[in-house]
Amino acid sequence: MEKLTRTKAQLNKLVVGREKEIDFMLIALIQGGHVLLESVPGSGKTWMAKAFAGSFAGRFQRIQFTPDVLPSDVTGIRFFNPKTQEFELRPGPVQTNLLLADEINRATPRTQSSLLESMEEKQATIDGETIQLPDPFIVIATQNPVESQQGTFPLPAAQLDRFLFRLEIGYPKYQEELSIIRDFRGNVSHKKEILPVASVEDVRKWRAAAGEITVHEDIETYILELVRATREHPAIELGLSSRAALALVHAAQGRAFMEGRRFVTPDDVKYILEPVTVHRLMLTAEGMLVHEPLAVLQEILNSVASPVEAF
Repeated sequence: MEKLTRTKAQLNKLVVGREKEIDFMLIALIQGGHVLLESVPGSGKTWMAKAFAGSFAGRFQRIQFTPDVLPSDVTGIRFFNPKTQEFELRPGPVQTNLLLADEINRATPRTQSSLLESMEEKQATIDGETIQLPDPFIVIATQNPVESQQGTFPLPAAQLDRFLFRLEIGYPKYQEELSIIRDFRGNVSHKKEILPVASVEDVRKWRAAAGEITVHEDIETYILELVRATREHPAIELGLSSRAALALVHAAQGRAFMEGRRFVTPDDVKYILEPVTVHRLMLTAEGMLVHEPLAVLQEILNSVASPVEAF
């Protein structure tokens, strides 16, 4: 836990005013989940991902997605080497511990889908040959929501469902933005020194410990009642899947581990509920006219009785 605390402290120093988002990203790393960062341009999404990756002594790769990026540019390719007169395998950027998929919604659906297998099964298939990805492997993707009509391709529901968290990064508060100006005004390259604090083995140990966090039967019932309520709400066309229910369990375990507890509480579930579920909900046409997904989720949360915290 000492290295986890030091890692969190370094990230909070490198990225101003994003304490809660950093917590969620650490939970995703511990539990092997993926994160989608969504915000307007210039809000520091890429810097946050790079600072996060630099805090660990694992491999890091970045893909700048554009419409002309091909699936083979992501997963890899088998090419003919004229020197050896043989076909050789050249793995793509997915052969890493942390992959930054920058502006993922600029890639075509064909290229976006090349990440599905890697994100879900932690493997890549190249010309019929399946290659296991390093452990751990997580994707941090970024996208700008304001450019929906300017050469972008919205992520399909199947791909959104594979992200453990979607984090909407708003504008910083006044004092936070003032700190950013003062910290970077003498730094033309907008770079700070990032030192690796934790190793890949540390991450594996954290994951093993988080997997042993106790989830009481009442907590399981609470999570399932929330999930099933989304499927029955009249304003929701597509409710939460079984994968989403499992994501809630894993994220709640990660939150309890971050807090130094050996058991999950209802507050852990409430803490991680929004970033785990909002991007997985699809409202009906009528529902979109009068509701926001977050408001519908809050209504469901209020309607489901929380178990008494007697653990």
